[in-house]
Amino acid sequence: MTTTPNPTLIYTPKPSIHLTHFQSHIPHKPFKSFSSSRSCSSSIKCSNPINGNNGSAGSDPINTGGGLKNLLSGIVDERVDELLNREENRVLLDGLDKATQRVEMAKRELKKIEQEQIENNKMKEYINQLEIRAAEIEECQKDLIEARALVDEAERSLGVEIEDKKSTMTETEREAMYKNKERFESVKAASISAIVGTLAGLPISFTQAAKISQLILPTAITLVSCALFGVTFRYAVRRDLDNFQLKTGTSGAFAFVKGLATLGGGPPMELEVGSITSHAFTGAVYVSENLLIFLFAAVGLDFCIKLGFLSPFPIETDVSTTKMD
Repeated sequence: MTTTPNPTLIYTPKPSIHLTHFQSHIPHKPFKSFSSSRSCSSSIKCSNPINGNNGSAGSDPINTGGGLKNLLSGIVDERVDELLNREENRVLLDGLDKATQRVEMAKRELKKIEQEQIENNKMKEYINQLEIRAAEIEECQKDLIEARALVDEAERSLGVEIEDKKSTMTETEREAMYKNKERFESVKAASISAIVGTLAGLPISFTQAAKISQLILPTAITLVSCALFGVTFRYAVRRDLDNFQLKTGTSGAFAFVKGLATLGGGPPMELEVGSITSHAFTGAVYVSENLLIFLFAAVGLDFCIKLGFLSPFPIETDVSTTKMD
């Protein structure tokens, strides 16, 4: 099939194809704000090279379609800009922005509420655990109260048994038990006094003895004297522990007796001034040495009585009163 060339499209030095008065009408239905439809006309001038050797001019449909698309997109962009720049549309856009911000704030608040809900659940679990622990503690306290009640009942029953035993004891058995206790306390008093007095008298004995063998006799005498002093001190002071004169008087009496007995064991006194003076001075030294020993023993006994290690005389006041009656 042959085609005949169009005489109007014959090759000229400046070939051109004119597309004149291309009108495009944009309908106004999508844009309600437009009062009337506007038509825009534009002319597109394209120039293409001549294709082929026969001098025929050819039009490229691809290039022509791309120009139409660009033209239409430019028109649409202009219309969109006009719509966006209008005041009523700006109000709508501002409302849209504010709505978007409110949605974001609502999302944040929702996240906070979810976190608070998780924390509340954790707190509820912790409270449940505390309640369980409190119930366990209450059960333990009940068990302790029951155990205390059992212990008190056992103590009461034991006390009743002891009272029954005491009531069943005869008067002679009570006196025997009382005497045994008093003897034991007297032995403790003698032991304390002997130990403390002997230790206090060792420095004095060292100054008077030249050999160790010479310490045996004075140490034994001091030990026995202090043991007797302890027993006498307990019976003399009794429960009058704050009587200082009674304590020092007992110590002084033993010191005078032992000091004068030591002086009497020495050389006899002659009826001369020198002998009398010498014996008086020696007796004062002996009495002072023994007074120091017995004062130390008295302090040791008083300290043990106040600590409760040694009981004063009498141990039981009710027994002593009944005996005195």
